[in-house]
Amino acid sequence: MDKTHPAGEPPPVRRTSPWVDKVFSVLTHGAAITTLGLLAGIIVSLIIGAAPAIEKYGISFLWRSEWDPVEENFGGLVMIYGTLMTSFIALVIAVPVSFGIALFLTELSPKWLKRPLGTAIELLAAVPSIVYGMWGLLVFGPILATYVQQPLQGAFGDVPYLGALFSGPPVGIGILSAGIILAIMIIPFIAAVMRDVFEVTPALLKESAYGLGSTTWEVVWKVVLPYTKTGVIGGIMLGLGRALGETMAVTFVIGNFNQLSSLSLFEAANSITSALANEFAEASEGLHQASLIYLGLVLFFITFVVLALSKVLLMQLKKGEGVRS
Repeated sequence: MDKTHPAGEPPPVRRTSPWVDKVFSVLTHGAAITTLGLLAGIIVSLIIGAAPAIEKYGISFLWRSEWDPVEENFGGLVMIYGTLMTSFIALVIAVPVSFGIALFLTELSPKWLKRPLGTAIELLAAVPSIVYGMWGLLVFGPILATYVQQPLQGAFGDVPYLGALFSGPPVGIGILSAGIILAIMIIPFIAAVMRDVFEVTPALLKESAYGLGSTTWEVVWKVVLPYTKTGVIGGIMLGLGRALGETMAVTFVIGNFNQLSSLSLFEAANSITSALANEFAEASEGLHQASLIYLGLVLFFITFVVLALSKVLLMQLKKGEGVRS
């Protein structure tokens, strides 16, 4: 009998190597602090680099449409509009397609098809963006012009207001083309995340719903989605972040033209990332370079706002849990 402690009490827990825990704690805290430090450093460097443009234009840079390096007259409205519009088109296309893919893989696909189809979709994420851009310019652009843009112009060209969205030369490049290419690029990311979160839904919940007579759609809509809403929104935000920051593919197919005279989806346009890729290497020091850095700061702010809105949406969804309509 061990007499080092009173009878009836368990022996004290002895930590054989407490220094390991201390080292691990220091490393994890250091990684978190380093990440915050890098983020702060990026923000500070962008603000310092964009200081001349900020001092001259201020907040009006966001709604100025002129971009003339010769006269040193700059505004970011054209690029901001192109970035937001192409990303919006990409989400409108990619989210329902990704949802359908994830639903098929988790609920409807036969076992022999589930693994190869899931692997094929994930392989799309490994394709370099420049390959998507070249494919979009050389292959997809002519197909889009012939079989999509021309029929749309013929059907809606004379319709008031709606016809303005489909005006312009149907040459296969522009905002619509860039948005579709971005959608193809982000579908693998969103679909993979949705599939993974759908699979973590407890089988008991789904089987109970099926036992009560629910259809597959009702199970997904009323059981799977409420259970996995955090992961689903996270996957959508991951895809949106990829769409906002994509450079090479957009540069190939958007047209790289600084104009906002028409809101047509067929017109050549520009985005923040494509403007940076095309002009930053040749931009002279001074206002031109500062304006490009200002565009990078605006893109950083847009990404931050998108992430903040996703957090607010998740908070509102959590508040609504358990509330019966």
